Amino acid sequence: MTTAVTEEAQAVRIRFLGDFELTVNGSPVERWRAGKARGLFQYLVTHRGQTLTRERLYEALWPGSDGAAGDSSLKVAAHALRRVLDAHPERPGASGIRLLFRDFGYVLDVADLWSDVDRFQELVHAGLRAAADHDAALARTRLRAAIALYGGDFLRGESADWVAEQREYLRSLALRALVVLRTDAEARADFSELIEICRRTLEIDRHHEETYRALMTAHGERGELAGVRSWYELCARRLREELAVAPARETELLLRAMLPTARPGAAAVRTASPRTGTAVRTATSVLGGAELLPGARIRPVRRARPDARAAAPARMAG
Repeated sequence: MTTAVTEEAQAVRIRFLGDFELTVNGSPVERWRAGKARGLFQYLVTHRGQTLTRERLYEALWPGSDGAAGDSSLKVAAHALRRVLDAHPERPGASGIRLLFRDFGYVLDVADLWSDVDRFQELVHAGLRAAADHDAALARTRLRAAIALYGGDFLRGESADWVAEQREYLRSLALRALVVLRTDAEARADFSELIEICRRTLEIDRHHEETYRALMTAHGERGELAGVRSWYELCARRLREELAVAPARETELLLRAMLPTARPGAAAVRTASPRTGTAVRTATSVLGGAELLPGARIRPVRRARPDARAAAPARMAG
């Protein structure tokens, strides 16, 4: 899907991320004449420009129904949609929305549309391209703007299969953007932004284990060892109780590196310090598919000093 960059000038404005909102010429559309009229519009506008067959529409909106000739559900919903949005094919209203029937299916045409999903995808892809081109400032700007648009899951509260599929795709894009932003914040040692990025990540995926490791790292940097343990314990509890799995080896190694007494008798993992050549405790993790912004590097974890301040564990890199 494509859309204009600016939101304000568009005749039709749609928000899918979080609670669904549709505004036509400045007026919110809140009442739909048929139960499936809104769902039909959501599906058609998500696939706008495509002619969707009756069979496909029935499968998406009336699963289990074969769309037999005697079933008028689709016609009723389409008729209601045209009336609600003044979307008649030959005489569209001021919004420019037209619902057309072609061959064996329907197609939605919208002349002037802004969609948060469209803009979110544009910003994420632009940010990832900038990261790949080593333009850290542009990547940061685009990805921050994308995450600001991500107001929640796609069509929050809806449970149709097609919604769940789109929801998971957009969640994965948001998480990918957050991984790049997190790597960038780590490289700049901006722990305030790092913690906020981690908070947003856990709002989307409360089982995102790499994020717990980043939070453990941030608290370790500031000598807040109780915070290191707290995030580890929350991670372990959620994984155990909700997914029936144990924390990954990387998470366990990070805990041992930052809190050597956390696992009595546990063997330390050692590596050579790039600066002194001496053995230091380290724990590293791999973030699959993460784009590294300029300046990102892997740094070793040092044993906590007597003043209780812990230095950085290995920088998580993609």
